[in-house]
Amino acid sequence: MEAEKRTTTICTVVAIDHTALSYTVCSFCERTLPENSIPSPSVTLCDHCNFTRNSSAVPHRVSTSNPSKRLFRVLMSVATDTKVFVVVVFDRAARVLFGCSAQDFIDFAKLHSFSGEIASKILEGEMLKVTLSKPKNGNAQHQRVVSVVPLKSGFRPVIDTLRELYEVRSDSSNIPCSR
Repeated sequence: MEAEKRTTTICTVVAIDHTALSYTVCSFCERTLPENSIPSPSVTLCDHCNFTRNSSAVPHRVSTSNPSKRLFRVLMSVATDTKVFVVVVFDRAARVLFGCSAQDFIDFAKLHSFSGEIASKILEGEMLKVTLSKPKNGNAQHQRVVSVVPLKSGFRPVIDTLRELYEVRSDSSNIPCSR
């Protein structure tokens, strides 16, 4: 079996597709769920693991109030010294840039219009050190960002900048953000 080839490069964020920053997965097995499904409590959410809201039929599973969760999937155009190309940044790496979970970002965006667009503008021009890997899925078009390190010494995650912009208190503090 051939080892997964990864490359590390320095790049600049050119643009981000702010229209679809996340996707929904099963809370139990993390398989992708259809975006338009809002099931009743007795309907199975995940065809793969048959996870339901009332999972009492399967004793080893812990029943949760939310059988689905959001994860980041960010399409980003980046430029190196030789080319511009599109990469996909999944949850673990995207949390470094956004500073929160995808669900927290979506909840924030529901209350504050244009958060996705502003997030895109905040990240434009950021220089990053990224480690890229080839997609595991044969149908995938873009390389994956498996790790990301912002190169600006004063880098602030997107959610911190948005909270300051919208003058929203941080979840960990009752002190309003200062301007």
